[in-house]
Amino acid sequence: MSIIIDDELCTGCAACLDICPYGGIEIVDNKAVINEKCNLCGACIEACLVEAIILEREEIKVEKVDISQYKGIWVIAEHYKNKIHPVAFQLLGKGKEIAELLEVDLSLIILGGNFDDQLEEFCQYGTDEIIYVKSPILKDYYSDLYANILTELILEKKPEIVLVGATPTGRDFAPRVAKRLNAGLTADCTGLDIDLKTRNLLQTRPTYGGNILATIRTPYNRPQMATVRPGIFKVAEKLKKKVRITKIDYKFEKEDAVSKIVKIVDRKKTPINLEDAEVIVAGGRGVSSKENFKLIEELAKVLGAELGGSRVTVELNWIAQERQIGQTGKTVSPKLYIACGISGAIQHLVGMQNSEIIVAINKDPNAPIFKVAHYGIVGDLHEIVPVLIEELKKIKPDEY
Repeated sequence: MSIIIDDELCTGCAACLDICPYGGIEIVDNKAVINEKCNLCGACIEACLVEAIILEREEIKVEKVDISQYKGIWVIAEHYKNKIHPVAFQLLGKGKEIAELLEVDLSLIILGGNFDDQLEEFCQYGTDEIIYVKSPILKDYYSDLYANILTELILEKKPEIVLVGATPTGRDFAPRVAKRLNAGLTADCTGLDIDLKTRNLLQTRPTYGGNILATIRTPYNRPQMATVRPGIFKVAEKLKKKVRITKIDYKFEKEDAVSKIVKIVDRKKTPINLEDAEVIVAGGRGVSSKENFKLIEELAKVLGAELGGSRVTVELNWIAQERQIGQTGKTVSPKLYIACGISGAIQHLVGMQNSEIIVAINKDPNAPIFKVAHYGIVGDLHEIVPVLIEELKKIKPDEY
């Protein structure tokens, strides 16, 4: 793309010179000339009174792919210490819904070293096929080996949709695979749907700092790839069915990987596990202070719940960073979520809207949180929560 000035039309009036915010135009011999400071913003084009300035665009050639060759949905499983990450089973749950709508098979792809004795268990999560790529070196994660193997498999099998967990590992290998396949990849999705007419995957994710939700399609290329946050979807229900199991033995040596694992260091385990919590009590700006947060903590204690909070409560140092729920924090889906003094900004909603039951307490009747809440209490949380705690204590008085 470039900006062209027609010397025959240019009058040297300098209207473009005055409008350019970057100093990208100068007058030479009574004619406008583009210099190296131009950033192609196009402001000069509208300013030109004689239409002497033209934005010349290069024709973008889109290589057409025969998308009819691609069928099936793949979920890529990742693992650590021979344990599959739970997000894979969550993606199987959603993948099964889409596969039934498209009338295609759902496949679980595992790259590992020792999963033979667990394959029968994995068959219970609604998958039609398990492809197990086995090699001793794959007991650990090697980015380049994952990218090489998955690219090779996808080119051979041609799935139309590939789903990956938006974990540190998934975020590492998924874009590498997508680039090699010239495929579209939508990162950090919080929702998936399907357009049955076009078979396009509708991939929803927060954008513009989380202020809006964008739905993205990749209509011209296959496979359609997405990384999805853990905790967004429910784990597939277990069922008994006949599943095809394909084992592929790869002969790898450590020298085949461009990287080398010197040492694996486990992070210190924390008792905070919001992703697996069945009940969460969360507070927001409406709690008003760190001192007042003790009231939210007490409610959580009475319910045997985990404590959480919105982004602002972390920024104000009312709660620890690891308890933040939302776009830049944890994504949770408990059986019960109680939101106290949380207005319901979209950044927070994307992290908790899949909770089974949402109870909102807020004095603003127009707070967005009430649009997703199953039960809402309009009122001052400092008056409502103490009464709630008192009534809950009556149920099991011996414990307090």
